[in-house]
Amino acid sequence: MKFSDDFFNKVEKKTNVNKDTILGLAKKVQNSNMKDEKTLRDLVKEISGIAGKPVSKEKEDKIVGAILNDNVPKDIDKYV
Repeated sequence: MKFSDDFFNKVEKKTNVNKDTILGLAKKVQNSNMKDEKTLRDLVKEISGIAGKPVSKEKEDKIVGAILNDNVPKDIDKYV
């Protein structure tokens, strides 16, 4: 999937996370085992730290569970 600069501008405006950081995270995700719970939890914590948004244990469990069970929307750009 290719995202436009407009998408990155919207994300940066809402999160203060720049395009290079987003692309670096995307590359890390692509190279990670997304079915490994520890890897997913580490990624959630890293993203939380970058965004400056704390994630509760309960929310982390929901995020990890959704990814492990393939319950992630394919049109994620609509949520930004």
